Amino acid sequence: MRREQRWTRLSERRVMGSLQRFSLCFSWKRILCILFLPVILSGFAPRVKDKEDLIFANAQLQPAQYSMFNWSHLTPLKLTDRSVGLQTESRVGSKPYFTLGGHKFLIFGGSIHYFRVPREYWRDRLLKLKACGFNTLTTYVPWNLHEPQRGKFDFSGNLDLEAFVLMAAEIGLWVILRPGPYICSEMDLGGLPSWLLQDPKMILRTTYKGFVEAVNKYFDHLISRVVPLQYCKRGPIIAVQVENEYGSFAEDKDYMPYIQKALLERGIVELLMTSDDAKHMLKGYIEGVLATINMNTFQINDFKQLSQVQRNKPIMVMEFWVGWFDTWGGKHMIKNAEDVEDTVSKFITSEISFNVYMFHGGTNFGFMNGATYFGKHRGVVTSYDYDAVLTEAGDYTEKYFKLRKLFGSVVAVHLPPLPKLSPKAEYPAVKPSLYLPLWDVLQYLNKPVISHTPVNMESLPINNGNGQSYGLVLYETFICCGGSLHANVQDTAQVFLNEKNIGLLGDGIKKLNIPKIRECQLLRILVENQGRVNFSWKIQDQRKGLTGTVTIDNIPLNGFIIYSLEMTMSFFERLRSATWKPVRKNYSGPAFYLGTLKAGSSPKDTFLRLLNWNYGFVFINGRNLGRYSIIGPQETLYLPGTWLHPRDNEIILFEKRKSGSYIQTIDEPKL
Repeated sequence: MRREQRWTRLSERRVMGSLQRFSLCFSWKRILCILFLPVILSGFAPRVKDKEDLIFANAQLQPAQYSMFNWSHLTPLKLTDRSVGLQTESRVGSKPYFTLGGHKFLIFGGSIHYFRVPREYWRDRLLKLKACGFNTLTTYVPWNLHEPQRGKFDFSGNLDLEAFVLMAAEIGLWVILRPGPYICSEMDLGGLPSWLLQDPKMILRTTYKGFVEAVNKYFDHLISRVVPLQYCKRGPIIAVQVENEYGSFAEDKDYMPYIQKALLERGIVELLMTSDDAKHMLKGYIEGVLATINMNTFQINDFKQLSQVQRNKPIMVMEFWVGWFDTWGGKHMIKNAEDVEDTVSKFITSEISFNVYMFHGGTNFGFMNGATYFGKHRGVVTSYDYDAVLTEAGDYTEKYFKLRKLFGSVVAVHLPPLPKLSPKAEYPAVKPSLYLPLWDVLQYLNKPVISHTPVNMESLPINNGNGQSYGLVLYETFICCGGSLHANVQDTAQVFLNEKNIGLLGDGIKKLNIPKIRECQLLRILVENQGRVNFSWKIQDQRKGLTGTVTIDNIPLNGFIIYSLEMTMSFFERLRSATWKPVRKNYSGPAFYLGTLKAGSSPKDTFLRLLNWNYGFVFINGRNLGRYSIIGPQETLYLPGTWLHPRDNEIILFEKRKSGSYIQTIDEPKL
């Protein structure tokens, strides 16, 4: 704790005086820009329309002459007159601006995703958002988590959207809701439920009948929960976003108007917005809906696109990226704190409303992570730290103190005091003493599927006909000869003869030579879903498992036994009755390893470090913390103290390749 306090004081001192230096610099640069911009533009001789757009955009970005912002009376609990919500206004002689309750209002927004933060820590993260100087919370709503099976909705526990929104209101924050149905957010399939892929003709994010029918049923349930939380109903929701970044997809001109209509017909009356980057804004814009822009730095030319779709409207940056996400095998992404401060300073000086993405990223617990595909499939790592304003564990950063200093200099009231940091701890290292090879665990899984041919994960006849969304699938069939094995695998597979590993299949590897065999043996193909792509047209092709025919020397294989490994809480409850074996030294192959983490009488947050382990998943008291991998960049897994029991805690590793030694805990992350 003393180290954290020293860091707090050091960071506060580093940001002292930065605003004065920036203010002077910014003023003479603006003057030069105003003097020489006409000369520069005339030299390039743009078309008249482009010239008008640039002049209009530039006029909106001129430094404003403002007094200190005072929104102390514009909070959800204090603003009692709800007759006029968030609106846009434009008057002669002034820049367009937002009003709330008839009062001029600038949105200082920050993103926190309730589904990525343990419910017990929601209040802490929201209080830190308020204490930093923000006045608005933004959050996505993940369809795949809220409707895991058709017609079966879950808004309980960590998915209690209404409780999260009401807690924000209690703390004094307005809310901009981003309900999708597609949200991207580096989530599996961009937040769309995988059971949609059971329809072989499905075209996601279009007005394809099967898709809009599913959206209608989901919105019937979701929006009925959202309507009472709107500003006009004395709730904190002041705006709602229509879909998400559709301009970069833009495959159906009727789709966005359809989603807009779906929201309006179900009772959404607050201000509607779209969200796109500058390059794709024209394709994502809807007539009559406020267009907002996403960006990673202050670029005047980006605002030019915005001026083409709407004039006399205030500028809103829906996503200012203060960091970025990581993928397995890549490098850890970071962004300079001074650059973040500089950009936000320019937003405020130009009276541009903004939303910081992310204020607090949180964690991709379980299997919720998405993936990218730019010639190669790369899963998003478990941590969604995002190099955000708060760390994954909710700790302060240099960005936090710089922004708090900046906000404190422009608002007329004192900011709330800083909430205390949550303590961290190191616990004794855990050496798993018992293990179960995967082959011994099959009897504890649900009844396998018997099929003449392979069935992809989403189409398995399980979970009330909804298929399997996440995890792994094991395919078994007998073969009586060797040869060239060919299979389409999504995303990666280990291939075994009986219990012997003979190779891998996966991204770009569709063939494997099977050695000659003297008698029939059991061919086993263990396939893992490493995360469905969450962005681009590639989302249409995200069926996992074995997709298509499996052949040896072009002869199709038949007669499959298919086991679903979803790694649910109920599975681990059944596994407790298994007869575990003493750990063998250097065991190779997929297996479960059991140990005990001793957390003392008052458990605290910690970080697991899996030295000498290769690849797999960690489960604490049946909860899936997420994936670990030797390839990095992430080296530790965040373990919330609120998920630990006093004293003894069950820790199970599912290691796919080879056993390690100890599981360490440390008091700071290594990302």
